[in-house]
Amino acid sequence: MAKRMRRRRIRAAQSEITRQGPVRPGLEGGYYKPLSDGELLRIHEAALAVLANTGVQIVDSECRDILSQAGARVDTVLDRVYFPRDLVEKGLQLANQHVILYARDPDHDLDLSANKVYLGTGGAAVKVLDLQTGHARESVLRDLYDIGRLVDVLENIHFYLRPVVARDVASEEIDINTFYACFAGTGKHVMGSCYYPENVAELIKLATMIAGDEAAFHRRPFFSLNLGYVVSPLRFAPETVQTLTTAVRAGLPVSLVSAPQSGATSPAALVGTLVQTIAEELAGITYVQLLAPGHPLLMGGMPLVSDLRTGSTVGGSAELALMNAAATQLTHFYNLPIYNTCGLTDSKVPDVQAGYEKGITVAATALAGANYNHHAAGMLESMLAVAYEQYVIDDDLGAQIMRLVRGLEVNDETLSLDVIHEAALGDGHYLGSAQTLAMMQSEYVYPHTADRANRENWEDAGAKDMRELARLKAGDILRAHFPDLIASEIDAQIRAEFPIRLPRSIMQPGGYL
Repeated sequence: MAKRMRRRRIRAAQSEITRQGPVRPGLEGGYYKPLSDGELLRIHEAALAVLANTGVQIVDSECRDILSQAGARVDTVLDRVYFPRDLVEKGLQLANQHVILYARDPDHDLDLSANKVYLGTGGAAVKVLDLQTGHARESVLRDLYDIGRLVDVLENIHFYLRPVVARDVASEEIDINTFYACFAGTGKHVMGSCYYPENVAELIKLATMIAGDEAAFHRRPFFSLNLGYVVSPLRFAPETVQTLTTAVRAGLPVSLVSAPQSGATSPAALVGTLVQTIAEELAGITYVQLLAPGHPLLMGGMPLVSDLRTGSTVGGSAELALMNAAATQLTHFYNLPIYNTCGLTDSKVPDVQAGYEKGITVAATALAGANYNHHAAGMLESMLAVAYEQYVIDDDLGAQIMRLVRGLEVNDETLSLDVIHEAALGDGHYLGSAQTLAMMQSEYVYPHTADRANRENWEDAGAKDMRELARLKAGDILRAHFPDLIASEIDAQIRAEFPIRLPRSIMQPGGYL
């Protein structure tokens, strides 16, 4: 009886996996650990020493006053604030360990607890490879809407972080137009920057109009802000800290972005860069907890890499993969969720270089259990450019990486003793077995764009490479998928309230040429 019940539970679990497919958002990683427990502790202690002895440059401001009143030591001559150990540790104790980033569709909520892994877009690229010509051009507002529509369909891109800068929108209107275009393109969680503190209230007003009322939005805030509050090394950016303060007081989830570049704005020693990254992050966490204890935040340490021959930023490299996987370990050492970087490449086009550089970095951080893996889709040219077809390719890559994250399930059924016995004593084949038929959709990931045909069939189909196939797929999606995410009457109210520059006419079938 017990054996029969166990088999039923196994079959039920297998049935659930089959229903969900071989991969899904929020699978748990944590297998890859570049640092030992002792090394984690040493880096933590070193970061505390940096904060206590070197401190952070913070100019005369409300932020500095708040830290001073909480017990930090201020040197007004050097504009430096020194963080005592107990102040930092108290901040870590208060920090929210269970952050959920909501989407308008609850099926796309991001539960960032433990080692749960999500992949998504990112960046502030200023160039786009035009889908029709293949040539680089300036990014425009419509790209935010169109890329959002791609993300809305692609299953292994789990969130939408504003990927490009709308170069055709005036700076004073860019915040509201950026978020409007993103909200119109996808129902997944949206994250982006906010250039002006006063615009935080405007963004919340926009989202409230879409949500229906203020209470509905604050129950499930479907957008968040990523804020580069620190200029490495160890200097708070005054204007961005004002925006951070405003966002926290308004209840918006935030990512605390620290992105030191090894050998340029942080030590050439990779571990030294990690020490500085963690020190900068702990300073930000401490400040946020003084503003609003338990506020939902992501620890945003995303160390970058320099090519020391030129001083330029390196996108895809083993060093970047190592540091961001290690940053993930350190963040989980504090039981906090991480906003990190991966999926970068220095290649200018979707080619072999882009593939291997993206594969190295996304696999490393995902297997480390990084929660919010931004830049994981679409990026090219060291964060300067994106390509529509690259989102399709990276979605395909993301499925394979999430299969790695899922790992192997060892149980009575997967050990396959009866199946092996029957095949070995029978015709020696497994293709027609009941287990094979049952598991073909639950155990294996099948690419939607990568080609697995034999050469003859591939040639008969036109001998297209993956980039060409991805361009065709992206075009098909953009011609067909126009999500109705902002009702026309609400849209009219929004346009009466805000200077929206995205024409309503392109947000419906026939609007994409």
